[in-house]
Amino acid sequence: MTGTRTPFAPETAPCGRKAGGERFMEDDGYGLLIRDWFYTCGCRRIRHEYHDGSIHLSAVRHDGKRVKDQAEPDRGK
Repeated sequence: MTGTRTPFAPETAPCGRKAGGERFMEDDGYGLLIRDWFYTCGCRRIRHEYHDGSIHLSAVRHDGKRVKDQAEPDRGK
């Protein structure tokens, strides 16, 4: 399983700032899909879809605090 990294244009990061960054995507072809966004401000947004269909979403600000109940922007899934 090999992942790809691609840059993305500035958008609202979990801390509320506008920041660009790098998107990491990995897919095993059997249902595991990993999508992580690393913002230049230091924030991170995580979306992991597992083989059983469950999804784990989280966001962490650049200061290490988790962000709760934040809607995920539409990214053309």
